[in-house]
Amino acid sequence: MRTETLRRLERIALLILLLALGGSLFLAWEQIEQARFVLQAASRSSTLRPIPEVVGRRIGLIAGHSGYDSGAVCPDGLREVDINQAVASRTAEYLRQAGAIVDVLTEFDVRLEGYRADALLSIHSDSCIDASGFKIARSEASIIPSTEDLFVACLYQAYEQVTGLPRHDGSITHDMTKYHAFRVIDPKTPAAIIELGFMGGDREVLTAEQDRVAYGLAQGIICFLSGKAVPTLPASAPPP
Repeated sequence: MRTETLRRLERIALLILLLALGGSLFLAWEQIEQARFVLQAASRSSTLRPIPEVVGRRIGLIAGHSGYDSGAVCPDGLREVDINQAVASRTAEYLRQAGAIVDVLTEFDVRLEGYRADALLSIHSDSCIDASGFKIARSEASIIPSTEDLFVACLYQAYEQVTGLPRHDGSITHDMTKYHAFRVIDPKTPAAIIELGFMGGDREVLTAEQDRVAYGLAQGIICFLSGKAVPTLPASAPPP
């Protein structure tokens, strides 16, 4: 009888412990969700101050596929062009806050013919497969390779640091290194193209964290124009 009573007490104690543990996990999850909401809100309200080396500089941003087609389309209807346009618009806002003159261009914008600027970036998103990573390239026929290599390096450093996404250099194709806009702009305009991430594996970042994505691009461009290192920012922190 005594043994049976002890067993019942042990079961009751175990049940109480499990209930307490479950409550703690729920509270922890709730706190994480609240913190995530605060970070996203802070990111949306962040601004940049004018930067002397950037003020008055002209920057072109091509919203990939805009004015032409939808780009990649996922089974649930998520369209690449919508991501590209949203990120291009947010990136332009950050750069204008820093004092730049920004042209947001469509895929085959007539203004690209002979386009002259201090930097040009074409913004695209990768396919809907379950993969993760971003990639950046310049023209393989560049007449200013060292300048464009610096541009690409700044973009890589800033975007990787701010978004936390890994590099996916192994999937760079001729569609990037022989991108059509590279052939029509002024050859002395430093230019690059980026695939922001995969619409499959990086969907959360590309759809729910577009301010962070845009901030990473803006910081990369500012790094290139100013010659200053990208501020150290953990991927989990909102833009300042």
